[in-house]
Amino acid sequence: MKLDATGKVKSQVTIDRRFCGPPDSGNGGYVSGLVAGFLAGEAEVTLRRPPPLDTPMIAEIIDHAHVRLVDTSGLVAEGRSITVECDIPVRPSFEQAHLAAEHYAGFDRHFYPTCFVCGPSRTPGDGLRIFAGPLQKTQGVAATWVPDPSLADAAGTVKAEFVWAALDCPGYFAVTENHHRYMLLGRMAAAIQHRPRPADRCVVAAWHIGSKGRKHFAVSALLSDTGNLLGKARATWIEVDPPA
Repeated sequence: MKLDATGKVKSQVTIDRRFCGPPDSGNGGYVSGLVAGFLAGEAEVTLRRPPPLDTPMIAEIIDHAHVRLVDTSGLVAEGRSITVECDIPVRPSFEQAHLAAEHYAGFDRHFYPTCFVCGPSRTPGDGLRIFAGPLQKTQGVAATWVPDPSLADAAGTVKAEFVWAALDCPGYFAVTENHHRYMLLGRMAAAIQHRPRPADRCVVAAWHIGSKGRKHFAVSALLSDTGNLLGKARATWIEVDPPA
């Protein structure tokens, strides 16, 4: 980190191609988690345009509660500290999530099969391979997740940006309701209570909580295999026209 002429703290950020969502931009949850990492505690991040890959960007820490991510073309994302309020309807078991994942809609059709989080074309240990399918006897989707050792920090726990990433894509499959609508993450807020360790058996679940025009809203949860809440998020997905 360094100070600019105004005394603001700046830090360089580059999104490695491994962490893509669409082939040419960063996964929204992962990038949101990186931005939130410059703030203390719970945060909300708004993505202003697709985050570029392999491109140096600057995180401008405005104050203890605000940060901006910019590149040479302007604003990419901005984050702020908030209290995340969202209700988690149910806590699926690991076995229920495993059964749900067998019916993952992305196995049949996926706009971004190489997505770092939910892409079925990513190999184990490279992508997260979180395949959220419909829960039986309840609304929502769920998947199992066993974090890979490459996701851990020096203390041996999964880095926060990967927890944000895990909470991201299941929300898309909750709001699309198997209609395969083309959407992009617009805003995400998350609170992490406890970060798992590699090889921990986790459950990720998400629910559609409403829509307004082209905006669709979801909540998601990361749970331990005993049902303890590890993290929660709420997200706004924006329905856009598919690329030509």
